Amino acid sequence: MSLIYDFVVVGAGSAGCVLANRLSENGRYSVCLLEAGPPDRYPWIHIPIGYAKTMFHPVYNWGFYTDPDPGMNNRRIYWPRGKVWGGCSSINGLIYIRGQQADYDAWADAGNEGWAWKDVLPYFRRSENNDLGPGPTRGTDGPLSASSIKARHPLTEGFINAAVELGVPRSRDFNSGDQEGVGYYQLTTRNGLRCSTAVAYLKPAQKRSNLTIISQAKAQRVLFEGTRANAVVYEQNGQQFTVKAKREVVLSAGALQSPQLLQLSGVGPSELLQKFSIPLVKDLPGVGENLQDHLQIRMMYECTRPITTNDELRSPWRKLRMGLQWLFTRSGPLAIGINQGGLFTKVIEQSKTPDIQYHFGTLSADSAGGKVHPFSGFTMSVCQLRPESRGYVRIVSADPNQPPSMQPNYLSTELDRQIVIAGVRYTRKLAATGPLKDLIKREHLPGIEAQSDEQILEFCRQYGATIFHPSGTCKMGSDPLAVVDSRLRVHGLQGLRVVDCSIMPTLVSGNTNVPVVMIAEKASTMILEDALKPSLATVNVNPTKTSELCAHAS
Repeated sequence: MSLIYDFVVVGAGSAGCVLANRLSENGRYSVCLLEAGPPDRYPWIHIPIGYAKTMFHPVYNWGFYTDPDPGMNNRRIYWPRGKVWGGCSSINGLIYIRGQQADYDAWADAGNEGWAWKDVLPYFRRSENNDLGPGPTRGTDGPLSASSIKARHPLTEGFINAAVELGVPRSRDFNSGDQEGVGYYQLTTRNGLRCSTAVAYLKPAQKRSNLTIISQAKAQRVLFEGTRANAVVYEQNGQQFTVKAKREVVLSAGALQSPQLLQLSGVGPSELLQKFSIPLVKDLPGVGENLQDHLQIRMMYECTRPITTNDELRSPWRKLRMGLQWLFTRSGPLAIGINQGGLFTKVIEQSKTPDIQYHFGTLSADSAGGKVHPFSGFTMSVCQLRPESRGYVRIVSADPNQPPSMQPNYLSTELDRQIVIAGVRYTRKLAATGPLKDLIKREHLPGIEAQSDEQILEFCRQYGATIFHPSGTCKMGSDPLAVVDSRLRVHGLQGLRVVDCSIMPTLVSGNTNVPVVMIAEKASTMILEDALKPSLATVNVNPTKTSELCAHAS
């Protein structure tokens, strides 16, 4: 087995699995995929409702926490991240959302050529197998399933009908570029099972002779010859190994760990690296900056009828029925997961496109993935789609096993505060509207005592949490804080790209998993195009004698 590959991809997550498949597809290039976690053999990964089983799992989840955030009453916010084949696509809430046309047009307008909606749409379609059938914006031949929720739940119907009464159009497809509407989400599921990128992309490719997957291999740093990346050092079972790249190293470790890895490798703000005596390869002040995330405000209600998932999970007989339904028909609550209903609308006048999104769930718990409440409960979770608040990711040590400092700075701008307050008030309008009002016994959180803007904002600070979309920390662009160019090559370096959520200049208006798949699809095309250019010829690398590595590759 060769220890030298054409491409070394770091991270078998939402992007890395796509890259491993596409870069090895034509058989021309050898690819090594490094993943810090294990293969996705845990059964609850594949059962959609198993989301709760992986939310705090010490093996399959990095289980990060932010720094104390001044905008959130100095709370440390739990940030789960997938540490397994498929990455976050193996532990997420399964929502199939692309974002708005305006999101991508804004990227292009900022100078990122080739990233307008018209440019990225072919890659969305290429990845997609949508059960709604062919259409101008839909794909039906791709590996990633977009499955419609067929069962109709009375609570979700009440939520949808209440929004319609408030003037929101009903929608069956949120992914045409114009999101405004209310309806059931589509999910990344296939036949009642999770369709992660490990399932959709990696499993079909894993037996290719030119693809090597090395699991439980935590990248430590990228090595350079001058300004060209040519190898990655990783740790496995307490030993360090080096794998070399003749053409490119591609970082797909996510918005938290890709900037961390760059900083550990000498690429980042010079003052930060000097603090930890890391030799400078390239001074890039923007590495780790521009951190953005969607802050979710989870409002919970007690239902007048025992029709919630809380009721299903509290009853041994109903749990047995749910299990049998999934086992024999691959349907029912186990096949859907947590959130069913979606809503995109505007709550402030100056917004030209929807500025909030709802995840409507037929259960309630103190935290996402936590134990359900002892009453019939459901949740309307609302988030601001385009936050202005910016944070950062910065190493706190030269030790690669030390998590970086993560500071989201939630609610640090006036607009962000205005929109979360308006979102809470709009949720109450939904709850007071006929089709939903009759199903509500009381507001559990924040409770009717929170009425003033100050009281509502305090509730948001005390109970707000991530909806798991950290992005932007290796932003694409040409300004002083940009890290990669429009072909996702790291500025000032050769043979190094970043392909994951961190390259987003601004956060997309919705869930990030499907946009990351698109980014990786587009990146794989660009990488293969560039591999044919004479200026990017193969680098000469000297193999090192590390034959023990072969025993650790899977």
